[in-house]
Amino acid sequence: MSAVPPRDDATPSEVRDIEVADAPAAGSSNAAPGSVVVARGVMYFFLAVAGLSLATSVMLWQKLSNIQEQLARQSQDSGATAIEARALAKQAQELARETAARQAVAETRLSEVTLQRSQVEELVQSMSRSRDENMLVDIEAALRLAQQQAQATGSVEPLVTALRSADQRLERSGQPRLSRVRAAVARDIERIRTSGSTDIPGLLARLDELTRQVDELPLANAVRGAAASAPGRKPEATAVQWWERILADIREEARGLVRVSRVDQPEAVLLAPEQAFFLRENLKLRLLNARLALLSRQTDVARADVTAAALALRKYFDPSVRKTQLAASQLQQIQSQLRAVELPRIDESLAVIATAAAGR
Repeated sequence: MSAVPPRDDATPSEVRDIEVADAPAAGSSNAAPGSVVVARGVMYFFLAVAGLSLATSVMLWQKLSNIQEQLARQSQDSGATAIEARALAKQAQELARETAARQAVAETRLSEVTLQRSQVEELVQSMSRSRDENMLVDIEAALRLAQQQAQATGSVEPLVTALRSADQRLERSGQPRLSRVRAAVARDIERIRTSGSTDIPGLLARLDELTRQVDELPLANAVRGAAASAPGRKPEATAVQWWERILADIREEARGLVRVSRVDQPEAVLLAPEQAFFLRENLKLRLLNARLALLSRQTDVARADVTAAALALRKYFDPSVRKTQLAASQLQQIQSQLRAVELPRIDESLAVIATAAAGR
């Protein structure tokens, strides 16, 4: 009976069973040595394959275990990272909320500071406007007072002084919005400086001086003294005989008894001595009326009074006396200087000051 060879897909246990079943036959002399070798080779092959598979399985299991451990560590690290990220996110949220709260507080404080600054600026501007308005009110009052003084005195000096003082105050203020006021003041100063005006204070002083001199002026019918009628008489000399002196005295006395003179105005000769007082007072009243008319800016009335005073002076007073001649000359000069010249006005400066004070 021949031995049955094992199948290619036979397991090691099946191979061992076949070998046991064929053992008597193998011990026989008829068993073939080659088949045994083949069977053993196949068995070793399968054993090697099984060992290799086992080693591969072990290696794969170890590798899988390592992968699992690595995945576990990565998962643990990812969890820790996530926890840390959540903590950082929470801190970032808290920091953002704190930053937003601080920003809100800062914005509130900034708005308060801005409001306070605007209030301070408004207060400063209000104070500046109030100071400028007070200065403008003072300047306007000073200019109006100076205008009244100029009209009362007839002189432009009060106006010029007030305008120059106003210009200095405006220059010290340094406010650009007051430049229009300063320009108007400068124009008024230039207009007053270039305009011609009557020297009213000088005329008033000359009228007062003439009024004081009226009592010293001699009338036309006044009797001259002996010394005035004989200006060529010499002092008594020792060489003149006594009888010559007697004759000279007689002649002087005779000349004093009879006076011959030329009279152009008969009224002056017929003027009684008690009327001389009223004549002088009337002349004084004429000069005083001229003075009052000049103060009230009535130039025509003043000129008429001065003309009447000059006529009375030539009619009733002695024109050959030096004082009378000087008085007549002064009256003539006063009459020529009385011109109907109006004082320059400062309406432009007053209007610009009123506009600036109103804030326009």
